[in-house]
Amino acid sequence: MAQIGPDVCEHQLNGVSEDMDLLQIDVETDAPEDRPERQAAPFSKNVLRKQRHWERQLAAKKSKRKEEKQRRKLNREQQDSGTSADNPQFTKRVMKAITRERLAEAQSAGLKLCVDLSMTDSMSDKEISRLAGQLRRLYGSNKKATRPFHVVLTDLREDSRLYRECLRMNEGFLKYMMDITEESCLDLFPPESVVYLTPDAEDALETVDADKVYVLGGLVDESIQKKLSFTRARQLSVRTARLPIDEYMVKKNNAKNFHSKILAVNQVFDILLTFCKTGSWTEALQTWFPQGKGFIVAPEDTPPLPVSPSQT
Repeated sequence: MAQIGPDVCEHQLNGVSEDMDLLQIDVETDAPEDRPERQAAPFSKNVLRKQRHWERQLAAKKSKRKEEKQRRKLNREQQDSGTSADNPQFTKRVMKAITRERLAEAQSAGLKLCVDLSMTDSMSDKEISRLAGQLRRLYGSNKKATRPFHVVLTDLREDSRLYRECLRMNEGFLKYMMDITEESCLDLFPPESVVYLTPDAEDALETVDADKVYVLGGLVDESIQKKLSFTRARQLSVRTARLPIDEYMVKKNNAKNFHSKILAVNQVFDILLTFCKTGSWTEALQTWFPQGKGFIVAPEDTPPLPVSPSQT
């Protein structure tokens, strides 16, 4: 049998390599990118909105898996070091992980609170900036809470002035552990579960129920247009309620004879947080109701004076 020399083998291998190169060229020539592309059908605004909503949900799930992985790692580290949740000597990294875990749990099972941002078109640029700052402080309070709310910013369009201002003023705004949507609260929750908090409501809020969704009007109005949030609640045909200021506070004498029950969004939120923690409206109002508004918590032996809900 004749033996094949190494030169012949090398020649044959080179020939195979050349054939493969030619085959690769043919395949690349017929690649889909060289064929005429089909024109993509234009997407409707509704389809794009749903796609963005799906992408946000996907990102949230991915973030939640990552947080769960970090939480398990944190638990292992605490067990190895003998650290317990009751130990106040937490590092900054541990506290951050605990905060994120609490916020993640609130997003799945916490008390629900929406901030209705549908009224921003009538606001000035200065008022928009103030509202963006209030949303930052609201989120800061929620982060510090032992039992945070599941916060949803509704009616916040990505092309709105407020959205751009939140991105400019609030570092890490898109990473806030709250839901941000262009939909209204009624697109997300049944009308019978919604309670719209407005200072012009007749009924005082007595307690905070887990089966209700509480809505704050996202509004800064330096011109003091009356009943804007109340009118919005009427448009939605939902129940309204006010903080029990009349029931627990009295007017305080001051040089300007100024009395107002109009509070910033974050101030109302702080009052709700404290009430949920302590169960005491007296403590919540005494802690967070601004002294400059002309009201003080009524002494136990002094009944509050009747004040009209619409009076400012």
